[in-house]
Order: sequence, then structure tokens, then C-alpha cells
Amino acid sequence: MQLEFLGTRGGIRTRSLRHQRHSSLLITRGRHRLVIDCGTDWRGTLDELAPDAILVTHGHDDHTGGLRDGAPCPVYAARRSWRGMRHLPVDGRELVPYRSRTIASFAVTAFPVVHSTRYPAAGFRVRADGHTIAYVPDVIELRAADLAGVDLYIGDGARLVRPLVRIIRDGSRAGHTSIATQLAWCARAGVGHAVFTHCGTEVVSAAPERVAAIVETLGARSGVIARIADDGLRLQVRSR
Repeated sequence: MQLEFLGTRGGIRTRSLRHQRHSSLLITRGRHRLVIDCGTDWRGTLDELAPDAILVTHGHDDHTGGLRDGAPCPVYAARRSWRGMRHLPVDGRELVPYRSRTIASFAVTAFPVVHSTRYPAAGFRVRADGHTIAYVPDVIELRAADLAGVDLYIGDGARLVRPLVRIIRDGSRAGHTSIATQLAWCARAGVGHAVFTHCGTEVVSAAPERVAAIVETLGARSGVIARIADDGLRLQVRSR
């Protein structure tokens, strides 16, 4: 299972040479191609990417804006995530949380995460050839059990140490937790490798060497090999 981080920028105006385009992940296995998230920066490029299917974590424009003109393949999202995406002119298909489904030769399982009240979000476990990744680009909280058996965690790169969370009037929360917190999750679940995408202003506007050193240090403290993804990064997923 090969991964290519097509884009690694979150829903922010700031860009850098390393983080130009909205976060999107391409997973390939033989001839099969699966894309996760398709923000506004990817509008008009889907024919070139030629995915067999697209997974969408939630309805924010930096994850769905590239689908405004439709898609050349089915688009999958968790049942509750479609609440903010029904306007999209796509062949939309629902994923039932915690029910694995084979999509383009990958075993895909959606699981709910806390991120936004208006646009409910999900993470995805994707498994192929005995390897499992968890893709969670926007998150405040998730169930520890959802990381069990994961070889590679791909998480929310909005903030390094301090979370960015606001409290809604009804007491619910919206926003992003920190890389430090996510690494603690990985440590408790036995996940040995973590890569962070959907980078926020704190990460994108800083010197890349400084950010890389901080993330590496945070990972070492948790016993996790950790790094920030750059646009174009390619990885081969291997078992723990």
C-alpha cells in the first residue's frame, strides 16, 4: 500500500513551498487508486488523478470544494457526514460507522470523531495487504479503540502543543487538538509511526526545520516516530 500526500495545507489562507494545496491523500495498490478528501484546490483535477473512489471525512470546503463540479467515481462518507454534503453533484454513498466495506480493493472502516458540530467528521481505517492506516485530519477527540492495530496514524497538523478548540453554546466543542495530544493517543494504542497533515498556520508559517525538530522531539517523548507531511511526500506502509 503506497501513500502520496497530494496536499497538506488545512483550511487556511497561509501557504508555503511545502504546504501549497488542501490536504488530500492518494492511496494506491496495484491499479487501484483511492483518494481521501478533495478540497477546493483540487477542483478540475479529478480526471487527471483518476481515482476509483473518493472518501470524504466531512463537509468543510477544504475537504469537499473540489467536488462542486461532480466526480468521475463514487464518493463515500460516513452516514452523518453527508448531512453537510447533500448539495454535491456526485454519486454519494454512505458508510455505516464500524462496518468494514471493500472499496477499490481496500477494506475501509469509518469511525466518528469530534471536530465540528455543523459538519460532523469521521476518520477512516484503511487496510490492505495486512497493513492498516488511520486517517484523521481534523480531530479534537476519538475513541482509543479506533487506533488499535494501526500501523500508521495520519493526523491533524493544525497545532503543535496547544489545541485550538472553541466551546459552542450547547457545551459541545469544535476545532483541533494538538500533535502532542495525538502522539499520546498513539503511544497508548501502540501505534509506532505518525505523520501529520492538514497543517495549520502555526506549522505552515514557521521554519520547516524548526517544526520538524519539534515534532520529532514530541514523538520521541511518546515513543512514536513522528513527522510532518509535505506536499508530494510518498510513503510505503509497512507492518509494525
